[in-house]
Amino acid sequence: MNTGIDYRYLKAFALTAKYLNFSKAASELNIAQSAVSRQIKLLEESLGEQLIIRSSKKVLLTDNGKYLYRCIQRFDELTSEITKDSGPQLIKIGILHGLLENWFIKVIKSFTKKTHHLLKVEPDTPSRLKENLLDGKYDLIFTTENIQSELITSLRLFEEKLVIISKKEIDIKKIHEYTWLTYSESDFFFDLFKIHSKRILTVKSMTSIIKLVREGVGIAVVPSHTVKAKDKLFQYEVKGVKRPQIHLSTLNYQALPDYINELINLIKTSIEE
Repeated sequence: MNTGIDYRYLKAFALTAKYLNFSKAASELNIAQSAVSRQIKLLEESLGEQLIIRSSKKVLLTDNGKYLYRCIQRFDELTSEITKDSGPQLIKIGILHGLLENWFIKVIKSFTKKTHHLLKVEPDTPSRLKENLLDGKYDLIFTTENIQSELITSLRLFEEKLVIISKKEIDIKKIHEYTWLTYSESDFFFDLFKIHSKRILTVKSMTSIIKLVREGVGIAVVPSHTVKAKDKLFQYEVKGVKRPQIHLSTLNYQALPDYINELINLIKTSIEE
């Protein structure tokens, strides 16, 4: 089909296809039957395809006409889903891996008890989180970046406290003599200490890093909320580095959908508690 479709005449075609009757379509549109026929003819000309086979007794759709009518029906279904207010809604969330594995678990637990909506949660990198929010893959994201632009707005949620964790007591002055377990090449270790360890292991999982520390493999810098009492690890407060700020970011809606607002209010309440 030609892509130069004239959308002004889709309604006349859709109603004629629905009833297979020009007269009924004209009655619903409150225009003359000849006007309906003319609009469909103009639509066919814009597409370069015949959509309807006309006869004095019957109206038939061509294969292209049937395909276009199915597309219109599907579009109507999708727009109905967008505009409906009731029923469970799917909230798509992008989040940093460490936040998902620890802090956000409590949010999910509370969310399932207090709302009937659905969640799809994916861990991602900071750059991909922002990119996918703009692309519509996520409804909201959780990241350390405070994004304020024409398209995105961010809400500060809380400040993370960083700690160095180890299985045994360590000498902070000789930190470079221990094996470092890092999450990435931008790990806090590299900003905190001028002399780097000669043995650095990079593991893309905060949970796995903590498990490796418990096994005595090395030491790590992690947000304090990722460490549990049952881990029985030594913790040393990190000083001299700006604490990460956790932000919730969404697109700049004129008014946020109610179901997203429900989640945001729930998160605010959990933080205040």
